[in-house]
Amino acid sequence: MTLRARFFALTYDRQMAKTERAGLAQSRAQLLAGAAGRVLEIGGGTGANLPHYGPAVEELTITEPQPPMLRRLQRAVREQAPAARVLRAPAEDLPVEDGTFDVAVSTLVLCGVDDQPRALRELRRVLRPGGQLLFLEHVRSGDPGLARLQDRMNWLNRLVVCCDCNRDTLGSIRGAGFTVTGLEHTALPRAPKFVRPAITGSAASPVRVPSGLP
Repeated sequence: MTLRARFFALTYDRQMAKTERAGLAQSRAQLLAGAAGRVLEIGGGTGANLPHYGPAVEELTITEPQPPMLRRLQRAVREQAPAARVLRAPAEDLPVEDGTFDVAVSTLVLCGVDDQPRALRELRRVLRPGGQLLFLEHVRSGDPGLARLQDRMNWLNRLVVCCDCNRDTLGSIRGAGFTVTGLEHTALPRAPKFVRPAITGSAASPVRVPSGLP
């Protein structure tokens, strides 16, 4: 556990407060209105999604790999969702059986995982055939000028918020065999220009693993 990880966990809610109030919390609520049945959330962080899960969620499992974040998540779960299960695990190595969940949730997580394609393969594995991935992620801009700015500023983004601002996450979701069923290109409110481009939507896991996919 590094000093950087402790500092990030300690300051995360403060860093995100203006963005949450300016519309991110509402985007979380709209996204998670579609969560039902057995739900897995990866990278639960400090528990920002907890208030937005509704009664249609029968079981909730949340993973978080970093101990400083995990402690804050556990406290939030005890206060807001005591029936939820919390696991310490990276998105690339989920300690659950194949086809366990109806819905998987990733909000501002796929930008920071060490191996994005592997994380998405794991999500595909643990979802039942035809299960749903709900995502809200900041991504590489489709505007070439802004994309170049993201490339130049990515070192700072990694230093401050421990993630990449220039990943083609939508392409990775499709590349992992998911079929995108809903998509909105949006922006993170009150965020620096180079991290503002975002996507929110849903994708279905394949009923069968397509030929050529691992």
